[in-house]
Amino acid sequence: MPDVDETRYPEEDPSMFVERVARAKAAVVEDPDAVIIAADTTVVFEGRVLGKPAHPHEAISMLSALEGERHTVMTGVAVRRGDRMDSTVEVSEVLFSSLTPEEIAGYVASGEPLDKAGSYGLGGLGAILVESVHGSPSNVIGLPLAPLARLLRAYGVDLLAG
Repeated sequence: MPDVDETRYPEEDPSMFVERVARAKAAVVEDPDAVIIAADTTVVFEGRVLGKPAHPHEAISMLSALEGERHTVMTGVAVRRGDRMDSTVEVSEVLFSSLTPEEIAGYVASGEPLDKAGSYGLGGLGAILVESVHGSPSNVIGLPLAPLARLLRAYGVDLLAG
């Protein structure tokens, strides 16, 4: 993983933030011939950006706020080869299940939420916390595959070509 400062600027729009960080990650990889893919994901709830929790108590707080509520997941994706770079932002809406404090504590005890934006991951045990996703499920996992495939085609990479 490239060493990139993932600090959000004051008043920076969440979609601009994830796109900026994805582009920064792609820019630091030094291989002029390779097609570089980078992404960054964040969770937005009631206008607040929920990044990765600093400790288990913060994860419990985030998950308790999200339980039974809708929130937005934004992922910035950047593709680069040499000096050319293209990027996009995918947005999905997630409805969390109603959860008990014991269920939240059990999930946090698994350790999974501690390196996930919003304190959960759809690609793991956290999938049982999610009632529904409006938009791309792969976006919520952290890499929106359909937009990525569109970007890659512009670089001559077709994931569906035989």
